[in-house]
Amino acid sequence: MLSAKSLFQEILDNDESFALFCSIAASGESQGGWENARIAALVPESQRELAPKIIRHGADEDKHGRIFNALLKKRGLRPVPVPPETDYTMLLEKHGIGLAHDQLKRDEPLTVQDIVTYLAHSRVTEQRASEQMELLRKHFTDHPDLGRAVRMISNDEDNHLAYCHEELLRFAYAGHGRTIQRTLRECALAEIRIYRDVSLAVMAHMGRILGWPKPKAAVLAAGIHAVYAYERAGGWRRMVSLRMPEHRNALGGPATPEPEVA
Repeated sequence: MLSAKSLFQEILDNDESFALFCSIAASGESQGGWENARIAALVPESQRELAPKIIRHGADEDKHGRIFNALLKKRGLRPVPVPPETDYTMLLEKHGIGLAHDQLKRDEPLTVQDIVTYLAHSRVTEQRASEQMELLRKHFTDHPDLGRAVRMISNDEDNHLAYCHEELLRFAYAGHGRTIQRTLRECALAEIRIYRDVSLAVMAHMGRILGWPKPKAAVLAAGIHAVYAYERAGGWRRMVSLRMPEHRNALGGPATPEPEVA
């Protein structure tokens, strides 16, 4: 029976597919770490109190990248090149979602609007990350190699999502509500399309590595298209709603150290 657990298990059991999975994850997390570090350095003076939280966000992302690389090392594997069509983070940036890397490379302070854009982009992508890690946590929380790492990353992603909700609501109360909702909608509609394309590309690469028969590959592709159809029809709205989280000030402290997975 084809299920999310059996699919992930197949990918994890093969060294080549596992190396690609971890390399894609590590690359995206490391890129997120760089972006947050640059945003923290360029925060406008009026929002300097946000800088420590953005730094914490970036430190968590860097930690996640190290965890995935450590999982590779534990298996005696090395990171592999990430195919451009599977690079979720770079594709988002290429399509104008979030803050452009050219802007972040300049030493010019960001504006309040830039910070709102960053938070809206993060709210959408952290929703996806939280859901993906929850799925892995559901199936692999007791896995001898992955379990502790999955639990830690899942907790971090939930904290990142809570932080985005709280800060966006703060900006909404300050009069940025319409801008936030417009930016969230634009980000969400672009993200679901890019997520579909990346998912199809990743599954195509995994299929070639694992030798999936055409009917199996077709079923998986159909499932990805079905998810996109649901999200395009209205599922994207879960990515744009805002509510005050139960866990307030989720990024108010230092980052927790990564588990010793290697």
